[in-house]
Amino acid sequence: MAAASAFSATKFTQPLPLNTTTSRSHDKHQSFFDPLKTTSSSSSFLGSTRKLRLNSASKFNHLANSNRRSAVVAVSDVVKEKKVKSTTNLLITKEEGLKVYEDMILGRSFEDMCAQMYYRGKMFGFVHLYNGQEAVSSGFIKLLKQEDSVVSTYRDHVHALSKGVPARAVMSELFGKTTGCCRGQGGSMHMFSKEHNLLGGFAFIGEGIPVATGAAFSSKYRREVLKQADCDHVTLAFFGDGTCNNGQFFECLNMAALWKLPIVFVVENNLWAIGMSHLRATSDPEIWKKGPAFGMPGVHVDGMDVLKVREVAKEAIGRARRGEGPTLVECETYRFRGHSLADPDELRDPAEKAHYAARDPITALKKYMIENSLASEAELKAIEKKIDEVLEDAVEFAEESPLPSRSQLLENVFADPRGFGIGPDGQYRCEDPKFTEGTAHV
Repeated sequence: MAAASAFSATKFTQPLPLNTTTSRSHDKHQSFFDPLKTTSSSSSFLGSTRKLRLNSASKFNHLANSNRRSAVVAVSDVVKEKKVKSTTNLLITKEEGLKVYEDMILGRSFEDMCAQMYYRGKMFGFVHLYNGQEAVSSGFIKLLKQEDSVVSTYRDHVHALSKGVPARAVMSELFGKTTGCCRGQGGSMHMFSKEHNLLGGFAFIGEGIPVATGAAFSSKYRREVLKQADCDHVTLAFFGDGTCNNGQFFECLNMAALWKLPIVFVVENNLWAIGMSHLRATSDPEIWKKGPAFGMPGVHVDGMDVLKVREVAKEAIGRARRGEGPTLVECETYRFRGHSLADPDELRDPAEKAHYAARDPITALKKYMIENSLASEAELKAIEKKIDEVLEDAVEFAEESPLPSRSQLLENVFADPRGFGIGPDGQYRCEDPKFTEGTAHV
């Protein structure tokens, strides 16, 4: 009920026309953006191809009286109307804009540097880059408090940076060095920082959602059972469109709604699950609709526009912090590189890639800030130069840092490694010269 009232009070504008007005069940000629067909600059986003408008106030009042239903809010190429009195119509202040711009530049430049280091043989294994999706990370995470938690995926470098993990620590982790945020044992897909409440990247899709749900439960338990009145911590669970067909997703939506947990489920829908088009993988590609099925608001937002993402994020995080329950937010975005650096990216249509490249979220924010006199070209250039220096320092630091000793192999793996990695003499088996020879009696 609180979920319905929270979003029903919010008005949304829809300045751009949509391509179709028919419902899915009656639309014989689907006008969804098809990744397998050539697109034009006028193509709409996946979730923008229907009338996704708010229902009337009377219908929302009806929803508010139901224990089984919640509000459905769709936001695509729209911006929430400001409710606070203001002398300006700007969606962001100069200070906020510079902070977000710096974070987005850091994320993009860091990933570009990762690509260089990977191809130079400095990194190993699979490395998944975040280029193109920066509006989602910066739009959500920069609104959090230090105590709030973030749970990520295998595409986790930029989430870590946005949460405040130093570039040195993330780069060193990618290099497999002891100075990394996981002492070199996590690597690209397993960033973790207790200090920053980054609860991990997860290589298996969907595995992070139960962890995030547990973190949100912990916040609620501490506040309501342990009577820690100042515990209003919020958890963000990031995952992709491919994950939304997995069981953990549905189970945790149910759990979060049932217990009214302070969590925001953030779907980074980049339209492709490795080489599988999102449109071919799910019965209804509009993921945000799955929220109301479990009694929480479902929201769709243009994930290539950080200002729109921020507006939705403020509301969703605010609801969670006020104890009003979870929200499912589908951010429609796009990755500018292949699934990983081992992916030649030959499956996606070049026209599709060009279409989204033209909507670069960093370019869009820069344009907005300059046109609205929030920043000068020189100020933004200074930020870019600063980030270049940060990354040069991070690479130098990572290269000079030591590799972990072999004795670290079993640390943080077994609660009691005796009988596994420690021999009868109490010494690590891996220190025995015969350890790598495959002998069973060592």
